[in-house]
Parts: sequence; structure tokens; C-alpha cells
Amino acid sequence: FIVLDLLNNLKKLDFNTRQSLCFKNDKSHFSQFGHKKISEFLIKEIDRHKILPVLEKKNNFKKKLDKTTHTYVLGVSAFYHDSAASLIKDGEIIASAQEERFSRIKNDRRFPISAVNYCLERGGIQQNDLNAVVYYDNTSLTLERIFWSFLKTSPTSLQGWLKSMPSWIRYKLFLPDLIRKKLNFRGKIFQNLHHRSHAASAFFPSPFKKSAILTIDGVGEWATASIGIGDGNQIKLLKEMNYPNSLGLLYSAFTQFTGFKVNSGEYKVMGLAPYGKPKFTNIILEKLVNLKEDGSIEINQDYFSYLDGSAMTNKKFSDLFGGEARVPESKITQREMDIASSIQKVTEKIILQMAKYVKKITGEENLCLSGGVALNCVANGHLIKENLYKNIWIQPAAGDAGSSLGCALDFYYNYFNCDRKIRSDGESSQLGSFLGPEWSMEEIKSFLETENISYDLVDSKDRGKIIAKYLNEGKVIGHFSGRSEFGPRALGARSIIGDPRNKNMQTNINLKIKRRESFRPFAPAVLAEKTSKYFELNKKSPHMMLVAPLLEERRLKFNKANNENMIEIIKQPRSDIPAVTHIDYSARIQTVEKNYHKKFYEVIKSFEDLTGCGVVINTSFNVRGEPIVNSPMDAYACFMDTEMDILLLEDFILHKNNQKKANYKKRNNNFINNYLQSDVKLIDKKLKKLYKNYFINKNGKKEIFNNIKNNKESFWSNFDNKKPLIECFLIEGELDTKKSAPQKMAKSITKDWKNENLRKIFEPLIINMLVLAKKFPIDEKSINDKVSDSIYEMF
Repeated sequence: FIVLDLLNNLKKLDFNTRQSLCFKNDKSHFSQFGHKKISEFLIKEIDRHKILPVLEKKNNFKKKLDKTTHTYVLGVSAFYHDSAASLIKDGEIIASAQEERFSRIKNDRRFPISAVNYCLERGGIQQNDLNAVVYYDNTSLTLERIFWSFLKTSPTSLQGWLKSMPSWIRYKLFLPDLIRKKLNFRGKIFQNLHHRSHAASAFFPSPFKKSAILTIDGVGEWATASIGIGDGNQIKLLKEMNYPNSLGLLYSAFTQFTGFKVNSGEYKVMGLAPYGKPKFTNIILEKLVNLKEDGSIEINQDYFSYLDGSAMTNKKFSDLFGGEARVPESKITQREMDIASSIQKVTEKIILQMAKYVKKITGEENLCLSGGVALNCVANGHLIKENLYKNIWIQPAAGDAGSSLGCALDFYYNYFNCDRKIRSDGESSQLGSFLGPEWSMEEIKSFLETENISYDLVDSKDRGKIIAKYLNEGKVIGHFSGRSEFGPRALGARSIIGDPRNKNMQTNINLKIKRRESFRPFAPAVLAEKTSKYFELNKKSPHMMLVAPLLEERRLKFNKANNENMIEIIKQPRSDIPAVTHIDYSARIQTVEKNYHKKFYEVIKSFEDLTGCGVVINTSFNVRGEPIVNSPMDAYACFMDTEMDILLLEDFILHKNNQKKANYKKRNNNFINNYLQSDVKLIDKKLKKLYKNYFINKNGKKEIFNNIKNNKESFWSNFDNKKPLIECFLIEGELDTKKSAPQKMAKSITKDWKNENLRKIFEPLIINMLVLAKKFPIDEKSINDKVSDSIYEMF
């Protein structure tokens, strides 16, 4: 009967979809899509008919481990910026991946089910072999901050309330149940603090036995930055800076104002900065930011609107900078260049003062960095140059994606109290951060032949020499090899490469292939042992997290003047490797070692042998607005959709001239919204009523926000270490199931809130929300969770 039901369901699919169930030239084998559709159906039927036994749920989670078996911990980050999953086995990193690479939706924040499945497959285990599943954030504390924001800004926060609260009604109030449902997992779900997850992602993979830790981002629960110490298998947080005072939110506000996308375009501001002059630095420090000597800041909220969820900045901000924000995609003027230069200088100043304060209170010679702001590689380069620390290690996936790894490692070491093993060779346990999927030669060949794609097979020993020859001829090459990178940087596994000596290469790749702004610089991938021949850098930079100057003797004089025509500026050679030299003679450097990625190293070494240049252009294998390619299918689609000349899929070489133009189409990535309109209207109506009852003209509002301003010596506060660390990982029993009474759930949610007045005001509201939520099934897919490009995702 199940088979008949399956056939009937497949018959209901449209013709094109049915065609996709099998390989084009091999109708006897299901395609990847076909396997997925059939698996989804069978899972539902097995559950409906109760074919498999349901094990009794265990309420008591034992901390003791069976020493004769392996210990697996899965870390999950989701629902805000860049969802990801990470699996560790006995403390060793087995796999880490971002959901966007599988879904092909940029910055996909939905539950990372494909990334989880990949991690489990890589580990060779099933979900119920996991000893623990850990979520990277404490949602109860986040809810306190959200209510605080909307109350402080009422009545203008109504739209922010209506936009963000449906996801809480549908699933965020029941995260353990949602995660368990998504994974079909029988065990207990744990949590961590957001900045503790960042700190753990920075320290535990680092090569240091002991180190200071600094994390900086937009916002977690309340914290926007934290200071701690890592020692062996322990992390202790010492200080934190709290919302709404946030360097990450400040930088994102300027990102939006200069016409770029918030949550993804911050690095464009960093790239634009060298074109301008820091004319507005004093204005920012006098009007917008109260900066203390210890690097802590207070943001003047008179100029911002992110508290109510409506926008990053307001009219007063616009007036301060001489007019409205730049319209996205419009011409970039000198004003935007100068604004970008100014906020970049302010950011560098703040980070440097923070790092000095960290040094002062910890006395450590090593520093670990994480959080989204740690992706500002220009600021990192300035920090390195100051020589405050003997060594600095930066998490390659410093944003929220990396926190999936951090919360897993933190749980393993601090909940299970396991020993930490540090590599004897002084290298990071994360090595090159190649932690994603890979495809064998057999799998790639099957794909190519199924799709009738023309290719040549090269001998592995000649591969580097062949690619070097094409690079020397000015070809642009897609390089697909080995496991994909974890983090936002392409490090040779999923890269587009070219000849850095070609003065036209930067413009050509930006406009014809990447389809992005012409000013965007490219990174040099340089043989690690030859770094000092090109750059003023005496440290390794395997993850492309540092910017350093080009050597003086390699620079060429050029005239920037006050020219707003960026293409004309870029076309002027600035060095003997102009395509990777920014207009301030800097470069975002990747040092390449053979033991990290042998095939990529051999390409650069062969290029050096042929040309004398030990550097190649390295930029991510994608076009603007899309994630870095993940599979051979993604790579081929991108190759065919751009003016790339050659594609290398491991040892298979594809020439554009030999391809049939109509051979391949990109996957359709449109969201499927199955959220019933009646549900939308009901939730919206109820939320409007709740907002009116609890946020408009609320008594005691002034007392809650009676903050003392401008007279503090520091905006750092001591981290509360009174609560036993193990308890920080535990989710209250009442919050572990949707079946709990709303009254008990509300008390558990507010149990650790910092503000007693907020607890009294909002416990009744939470009860009402829970009563409403219980009318609907837990469903994350029913909410359109596309990441905003106009306001930082924090609600």
C-alpha cells in the first residue's frame, strides 16, 4: 500500500519535476532530487503507520560518558544570519557547514537541516548516536532584550513587533521541540550563551594552551562584546558590553547608509574605505559614539532607529552627513567614500583600545578573536602591526556560523569535562578550515556524463602545470577541489583564480564574472614561504583574515586625485601585481601551505615556476548575491552563467568553448510559502492587540529606562559568573516541550531575566503568546525567513 501511495504521489507531480527524479541519461537510477523526494515520503509513512518502535523519552540526561565509545556533539546555529551545523567527535572537528551552501539561498537562516545531514553523514553516524545537540544562543534572555527594545521605543515599534513575533509564536518559543522534530532526535537539547559560543569557537580550535579572548558582534542575547580567558579545557568570561551599545550595529548602520546590504555588505564598506578620506571621524566620535579609553562605547540613540526594528538610522543621522542615504545600486560618490573611510578608522581605533584593555586585565601574550566584527581583516591587520600580543588567532567562521562549532566544543569540554588535546606542531585544530563536503572523481565523472558535459581528464601530476599555463595566458579559472571551506572566505577549494600581474584582471573579474562593484579588491593567495617577498607580514594568514601592506619596492606611483570614476582609478597599475593590490597598497592575504591544500598549493607553485610570480588571484567561486558553490552542479552552473574560461573539477578540465550553451540551468531557489493566509491574519490580529495592551502607555516605563549616561568610566560590565557553568547549558524542563502549562513556561522563560520590572510586566504577555502559539503546530518553514538587507537581524 505504501508503494502504491508513493507512485500515486509521484504521478501528481508536474512533468518537469518528474523528469528530475532520475538522471537524464540513466532512467534506472534516481537523481539526488529523486532520492530526497522519496525519502521525505517514506519518513512520513513510517511515522504514520508506526512501523518503527518509539523509544520512551528519557528525562534525565546523564553527564557521565561511556569511555569505551566515542562522544559526538552536534552544534547548531540558526534563525538570525547564517545558519550552520558542526559535528565533533571526542573533541575533534569532523565537519562544519553553512546551510546556504546546500539551499543556495544567500545567508540562509532557516534550520540547517541539510548541513546537519551532511555532518552526520561525514561522521558515519545517525542522529540518535549523538551524545548531545547544542543550540548556540539562550532564547529566553534574547526575548527579554527584544521586549526591552520594543517597550523603550513604543509606539513606533509596532511594525518591528509584527515582523518579528510570528517566528516566536510559531517556533522560537519551542526550540527544543523544533530541533528534536527536525532531527527526529530522541535526546535532550542543550543551549549556550551567544558570546560564550563565539569565545569557544575562538579559543578551543586555537593552537594556544592559554589565551585572552575578545568577541565583538552586533548583538547576542544582551552582550555585544565580551572579554574572557581560555585555559586548557576551560573558558571564563570576565567582562561584557551590552546592547544597544554595539560596534557591530554601528558599522552595519553605516553599511546601510552608504547603500549596501546590512547583514552581508559590511565588507564592501571596508573595501570602499581606502578610496576616501576620514573626514567624518571626529563627527562620529563627537556626536555618535562615546568612546572610553578601555574601548567600551556608548551609542547616541538619537541618531539611530534600530531599537524599534524599523531602520538602522534616522533623519538626524542623514542631516549629520549632508543628506539622505545613498540609494542602493546608484553611483558611489566621494561622500560615501569618505564616510566609509571614517567609520573604518573609528572601528580600528575602538578595536585597538579594546585589545589594549584586554591585555591590561588578562596579562596574556596570546589573543583569540571571534564575532562578526572579527571579519574586519583591515582592523585585524592594524592590530597585528601593533605587536600587543605575541600571537593572535582568529576564527575563520567568526560570525554566527562559527558559533555552531563553538557551542559544540564548549559543551564537550565544559559539560562533559573532557581533556583538550592541542596539536604538537603549533597548528590550529581547524587547520585550513576545509570542513565541508567533497566529491570523489567517480561522483564528478558520473555527473559530467549524465549531463552530457564535455571534459578532458588531466594527469594529477601535471595538473598544476596545466593550470599555470592557462593563468599565464590570461584565462580566468574556476577551481573546485577537496572539501569546501567553512566560513565566508574561499581558500582554494571553491575559488576563482587568475593572474595577479594582469592590470585588467580586477575589472574583468568584477564586472564580467562576479557582477559586482568595480572597486572590490581581490585577495592574493601566496606561497607561505614566499610571503615576505611580496608583503609586510611576518605571520601566517591561512584563512585570509589579515590585511597587510605590499612591500615598498613592488609599488608603482599612480594618481587617484579626487576622481569618482573607480574604473579609471583601478585601471592604473599600482604594483607589479596590480590585480591584488588595493589603492592604498594593501592586500587581504592568504598564505598557502602544502599540508593545508596540496592541489591549490601546486597550482601556485607551478605558476611561480613558470612566471617567477608566487601569487595568484583568489576570489570566491560565486556571483553576486549567491552563496559560494558547493557541488559540481553548482560550480558548472556558475561557470556557464559567467565569462569564466575554464573550470577545474578536481582533475577534470572543462573549456568554455567546448560547452553547449543551453546545457545547464541554475536551480530555482524560490521560497515555498505554505503559511495559510488565515493563520497570518489571526496571528497578526492577536499580536496587534497584545502590543496595544502591553507596550502602549505602560506604567513604570520611565523607571525601567532611567539609565545614568555620560558619567561612567567604562561601559564594560562584569560578567556574572555566579551561576554554575553546567546550568548555563541546561534548558528548563518546562521549555523542553510544548505540552507544559503556559504559566509554568512563562516563569521559566523569565527566570534569569536581569530586569525585575520587565519580568512583572511581561510574564502575562508571554502567557498570552504561549496560549496563542499552542493553536498552531511548530513550523519554521511557514515563516518567510529571508534575511533582511536593510536592518540587522536581531529580533
